[in-house]
Order: sequence, then C-alpha cells, then structure tokens
Amino acid sequence: MTAQRTDPPRQLPLDLGHGTGYSRDELVVSGTNSQAAALVDRWPDWPSPVVVLAGPAGSGKTHLAAIWRAHANAVVVDAGRIGDSIANLGAHPALIDDVDAGAVDEQGLFHLINAVRGAGSTLLLTARRFPAAWGVSLPDLASRLKAAATVEIHEPDDLLLAGVITKLFADRQVEVEPHVVQYLVRRIERSLATAMRVVERLDRIALERKMPITRALAAETVSVMDEGQGEFEI
Repeated sequence: MTAQRTDPPRQLPLDLGHGTGYSRDELVVSGTNSQAAALVDRWPDWPSPVVVLAGPAGSGKTHLAAIWRAHANAVVVDAGRIGDSIANLGAHPALIDDVDAGAVDEQGLFHLINAVRGAGSTLLLTARRFPAAWGVSLPDLASRLKAAATVEIHEPDDLLLAGVITKLFADRQVEVEPHVVQYLVRRIERSLATAMRVVERLDRIALERKMPITRALAAETVSVMDEGQGEFEI
C-alpha cells in the first residue's frame, strides 16, 4: 500500500514551501556527476585555485555548489557585482553561481581570480557552458580561465533521476511506489528542474483530489505538462 502523509488531506493545500535539501547526505551521485562530487569532496586539495563546474540547467550544479560553500565556508559573490566583494573577501574561498547567466563581468572576474590566487585561496564557478564559450575578450582573463580546472556535469542518467525523484517525494513526506518513479524517469525531460516541477505538481493534485500518487495520475500530469499546459490546474 502506498504510504501518504499522516495529516488530513486538504481540499486546497497551502504552499508550505517544501525546501529541497542541499546537504552532502542528500546528494544523489551517479556517473553523470561523480567527478564533480569527488572534486567538491576533496577540497582544499584541488588541482587549481579556480574550478569551473559546467553543465546544463537542472544538472545539479547549484546543489554541488551549496555543498562546497558550506564545507569551505565560502563567500557567495554576485556575478553582477564582483568588484564589490573583492575588498572584503580576505582569504575566504569564493563562489559565483551561474557566472555565465548574463554578460560576464570580465574586469571583475579577472581581479577576483587574482585576489584568490594571491591569498592562496580558492574560487568555484558554476556555469552552463565551458569558459571558452563565454565570449571573453580580455586576454588576461582568458589566460586565467584556461588554467582553471573544468569539470563537466552531464544531464541526469536514469539512476540519478530516479534517486532525485524519490528524494523529492521523501522531502514532502510522501512515499511513492517504485514503478511510478520509473514511469516518471522514462517520460519527463532529463532535468532535475523538471523533476522538481513534476513532483510538486503531483503532490498538489494528489492532495486536492485526496488520492494516492498512482501511475495513472503521473501519466495524466506528465501529458498535460508535455502539452504546455503545466501552468494550469488539471
């Protein structure tokens, strides 16, 4: 029998802001992210003071960066205001998440890398693309980025996607049968962000309808989202 939460179901469930855990214990590791996870775990024994984690949206870069930030007690630097953080950084490690989400602050990043190297510290950058694709025109920065250690994170494989979906349901105190999880793995876009959206939608609909999360409900939900109606109630 599928176990559901013990509290009474609500006709119109409130958005309780179920948080996604970003601890090391909650990281699901598979072949797609094992190299990046190993690099995060081995800090400060890094091959270079600057490390770039590169991978598509939804591949888990933010989770890995959050683990490293907590482990290294790193300072989070705003990609759009890099220069403002350098003076107070000291010897602290630094993190810039999604550094290539917009135009790269080339002067700021160049000076940040120099500051980190000069302090004997480390810098972690996450990005969707490899540094060579950032369109950097500052020769000195391009040289610094070539010396960085870049680790690629691939789209989630079946093992990682199934583990993440199971974990996301567990975060919501919902137990779902393995065959439902496997159905979702086969049907949804290979993205951790999509997994989060479909789990949130399935949990909400199951509560509204006062029913367990079955394969039929999963099929209905995924079909509606595939048709581009994911923003509407079903």
